[in-house]
Amino acid sequence: FEKRSAIVREIRNFMDSRGFMEVETPCLNTIPGGAAARPFITHHNALDIDMYLRIATELHLKRLIVGGLERVYEIGRIFRNEGMDTKHNPEFTTIELYQAYTDYHGMMDITEDMVIHVCEKVLGGTKVMYQGTEIDFTKGWKRMTMIDAVREYVGVDFEAISDDEEACKAAEAKGIDLEGCERTWGTALYEAFDQRVEEKLIQPTFITMYPVEVSPLTKRSPKDPRLTERFELFINHCEFANAFSELNDPIDQRGRFEHELALREMGNDEAGMMDEDFINALEYGLPPTGGMGIGIDRCVMLLTDSDSIRDVILFPTMKPLVD
Repeated sequence: FEKRSAIVREIRNFMDSRGFMEVETPCLNTIPGGAAARPFITHHNALDIDMYLRIATELHLKRLIVGGLERVYEIGRIFRNEGMDTKHNPEFTTIELYQAYTDYHGMMDITEDMVIHVCEKVLGGTKVMYQGTEIDFTKGWKRMTMIDAVREYVGVDFEAISDDEEACKAAEAKGIDLEGCERTWGTALYEAFDQRVEEKLIQPTFITMYPVEVSPLTKRSPKDPRLTERFELFINHCEFANAFSELNDPIDQRGRFEHELALREMGNDEAGMMDEDFINALEYGLPPTGGMGIGIDRCVMLLTDSDSIRDVILFPTMKPLVD
């Protein structure tokens, strides 16, 4: 826990040195947004409305970019009413940062530089032993598109497929389970990656260009509108960071929210809701922006050789003893 305090301190030092301003956004919201997750619901008596504990800080931080604060970040608690295991706790800590006039490439550079900075300041080097495996954070992390990763590890070339049903059949032929999923090209690509590739990524690897279906807040790729300018960072079979070039087209964003609503009506309680206030902010004008989020608890696990998230949270959520 002394190392955890030092890690958070060095993250702040890194961000402050880059000209970012630390801010605070609401934990209680009228709409859960910024991620695909099941929220905690509570009731505000004075206003007589249901409210949600935040599942991400994203949408409020991007409003601040619209308001003219060009580099902002927040380190804070996130709440998700989901399962518990060695990598998940119902409340956890993240840093989310947003910078105007950059994109997901700029976010990759910041992510790599930040983690290296923390390793060098807290651990004195860039090589870490985690559960018997050496993780090498030396600069020059691998970067590959999701299509390339699936082609390499699964053996399906989605770049050569355009038809939705053909893509689904190609994935299923490799044993990918698509039951209950939308039968689209993008969903097949993502499920192939999620089920077969993530488990093979040990050294720091940026996976880029995610399908639109799983990236409702991300700018489309100008080269292929089925894909988005998004990356996730994977280390030792686990996702550590999520980032993208922010979607700043209010018409496209409304369409993405409507798609989320349709999924919600079909029974997906992790799908998002319509956020009219956020669309209104985009109509005022969000400049080209890059955004990124890192799970601090998982970073602490990695840098302290801890195999459970409960070991790096002072007061983890636990089931009470009952007589």
